[in-house]
Amino acid sequence: MTYVIAQPCIDVKDKACIDECPVDCIYEGPRMLYIHPDECVDCGACEPVCPTESIFYEEDLPEQWSAFGAAGAEVFTELGAPGGATTTGPLAQDHPVVAGVTPAGSRT
Repeated sequence: MTYVIAQPCIDVKDKACIDECPVDCIYEGPRMLYIHPDECVDCGACEPVCPTESIFYEEDLPEQWSAFGAAGAEVFTELGAPGGATTTGPLAQDHPVVAGVTPAGSRT
């Protein structure tokens, strides 16, 4: 099990969680942040500092955001486990689940 960042983070990216993470496993995508499931040590330091309450322990992820569990892992399929977000810089693209969410304030 690991922690997952869900939909409330999209287009917010406060980054307080990045500052708290002792293992540098939170990566920045274009629209949201992602926790690398193989690098996360399940310490939970990120969860209480998230101002949007977007971070959940995987088994506690609310049903309406269940797709973010798989998306959070799949975004790292090509990248692998580089050993920390600061060594790679921002991700080039978001997972399709994230990219498909209409930006807040946009007209549909």
